[in-house]
Amino acid sequence: MSTKKRLLTNFLSLATMQGLNFILPIVTLPYLLNVVGPSKFGLISFSQAFITYFILFTDYGFNLVATRDISLAREDKKKLSVIFSSVMTVRLLLLAISLLILIVTVTFIPKFQDDKILYFLTFGMAIGNVLFPVWFFQGMEHMKVISILNIISKSIFTIGIFVLVKGPSQYLYVPVLNSLGYISIGLVGLFIVIFKYKIRISLPSKNQIVHQFKEGWDIFVSNFATSLYTTSNVFILGFFASNTIVGYFSSAEKIIRAITSIIAPIIQTVYPYLSRALQESKENALSIIHKVFILITLSMGILSIAVGVFAKPLVEIGLGPEYRETIPLLQILAILPLILGWANVFGILTMINFDYKKQLSRIYVSASIFSVISMIILIPLYKQYGTAWTSLLTEVFVTILMVIFLWKKDLHVWRKRRKAVSKVMR
Repeated sequence: MSTKKRLLTNFLSLATMQGLNFILPIVTLPYLLNVVGPSKFGLISFSQAFITYFILFTDYGFNLVATRDISLAREDKKKLSVIFSSVMTVRLLLLAISLLILIVTVTFIPKFQDDKILYFLTFGMAIGNVLFPVWFFQGMEHMKVISILNIISKSIFTIGIFVLVKGPSQYLYVPVLNSLGYISIGLVGLFIVIFKYKIRISLPSKNQIVHQFKEGWDIFVSNFATSLYTTSNVFILGFFASNTIVGYFSSAEKIIRAITSIIAPIIQTVYPYLSRALQESKENALSIIHKVFILITLSMGILSIAVGVFAKPLVEIGLGPEYRETIPLLQILAILPLILGWANVFGILTMINFDYKKQLSRIYVSASIFSVISMIILIPLYKQYGTAWTSLLTEVFVTILMVIFLWKKDLHVWRKRRKAVSKVMR
């Protein structure tokens, strides 16, 4: 298969998946909000925000580092087996630590004791995430597998919501369905890797495990720091506001995240390809990144403007008149799809591929400090509005730091490259 055809196939597969990720929340969110109510929805969102920390912890930095390693070793079955075995071993170790932390948390912290069943049920998302080797399929550039399995998972979840959840008392079905979807595709994904790609599972050596920890460390720090101003918004708001207010903010945030998910197929398709293209030509790689930057700027810019202008009818028609308090939150967050699109281009496609992982990690750490200070000041005073402004200002801060760094390194991906080698694209 030619490079262009493979890229197109991968993009269409991921675009289909992300299309469902965009459509299905729009279908299920209004129903779920009205059936379980803002209070239970807020509690569900709080539990998901909490478990997301464990997902980030077990992801470590493998979704980027292991993807690159798999991409470069795709023709070597023995090396692929070694990488797969060592990465999965580390992730399972991190999952065991996560479960221990969860048990201690729900046992001794009052905030979590009353709803401990909810947190254990939601933890299935972390289990399924560890089992599903997304990084392997991305590295092999076989995104169709990811797409098909995610479509199955999302479809089961959506159908289950409409069939099983009929009132607030049945809110526990939401984490059950979510976790079952994650675990199911995780097991199927493992089966495909072992039997289709003939990957042999072996116990990795101590050096191999240490190597994986070292390779993923900078990305892990970046991801963890990022979580302090993404996931932590909902999590910290839950300590200062009622579940109902958390529900209002979460509904606005989920709309924004659904829109932003459109970026993922572009980034996931281009990232492993750039890892190889960069080895042949820096100029060509920068030219490709510039094209992605233009595409994301146009698409996300239009969507951001649309959300800001049509926030009121979007909420009143989509969520219902009882969720009018979500409207100003959505208007504050409307520009985020564009900002997040730029951050993905500058951070993932450019800084990581050009081996500026440590510098990117420092940017995220700086942003997390900025975010924590903003949260301490704004959330206790302004609740959901303070949370929205914290989220927006932090993302703007991150993107500005990335632009400054790339400018200093003469990596002006927002400019068209005058000289670019085109043979890599053939």
